[in-house]
Amino acid sequence: MRNRTKMILLLVVAIICIALYLFQGLNGSFDYALPRRAIKVLAMALTGVAIAYSTVIFQTITHNRILTPSVMGLDSLYMLVQTFIYYFFGSMSILVINKNYNFFISVIAMIVFALLLYRFLFNAGKRPIYFLLLVGIIIGTFLGSITTFLQVLIDPNEFTSLQNKMFASFNNVNGDLVWLAMIIIVLSILYGWRSIRELDVLSLGRDNAINLGVNYDKIVKSMLVLSAVLIATSTALVGPITFFGLIVANLSYQFFNTYKHSVLIIGASLMSLVALIGGQWIVERIFTFDTTLSVIINFLGGIYFIYLLLKESRATS
Repeated sequence: MRNRTKMILLLVVAIICIALYLFQGLNGSFDYALPRRAIKVLAMALTGVAIAYSTVIFQTITHNRILTPSVMGLDSLYMLVQTFIYYFFGSMSILVINKNYNFFISVIAMIVFALLLYRFLFNAGKRPIYFLLLVGIIIGTFLGSITTFLQVLIDPNEFTSLQNKMFASFNNVNGDLVWLAMIIIVLSILYGWRSIRELDVLSLGRDNAINLGVNYDKIVKSMLVLSAVLIATSTALVGPITFFGLIVANLSYQFFNTYKHSVLIIGASLMSLVALIGGQWIVERIFTFDTTLSVIINFLGGIYFIYLLLKESRATS
């Protein structure tokens, strides 16, 4: 099957998932329910596209398909920021009540953290990629330990409110933040799309890319910043989804079997739409909110991550 045909099939499935979520069970309440469902669909689409795009380019830069920006500790930092706000300022603080303030604080903190971390890691010479992964996991674990410590000390009532921030949720998405996130994500993707052909060359490795005339260091730095912005924006909008990018990116590699990032990124984005919107439809209509979509994704993604680690280990042995 040609990649164009595969892409069309994915697009059709995504449209079906969107139509099911938007229109099933409306029962005539178009004025009330449809706009709210549309905002949730837009939030899921923005989140899925941002995570898929950032994961593919991050894996291209690091030349490793088991790395994602989230694994490097951004999700842990997000929870630390939220816990810090609730612990020191309380759930009635303007930093919690005003979603715009909370959004900007989370985005800025994650971007600054990512830039500092990348500067340290990618100036580390030719250390093995597993060393970079280990450093990211250790930092993420350290931040998670601080978060857990603060959560133990926090007031129980404050902790109950904080629990809503621990998992990605599309049920209470703020409409104003969705439009703000859309502006950031769309502008970031448009900026990054200008270097889509250079990414194809970057996948050949540093030396080959330089020999073919690519300004390697400039592209890598700009793509790292772009990846951090996309992940930070999507996480601040709906919450952390640790392994989602790992799943859709690797499925796109296997499904399309091409080196062209224009195909891989669009394919991973369409898979994200199917997974998020279709998964949310299943959670709401079949499981009747007994679980959350992020819990299912993180569980399946964790299993898939272990599988990829074992696969890489067998390949290098």
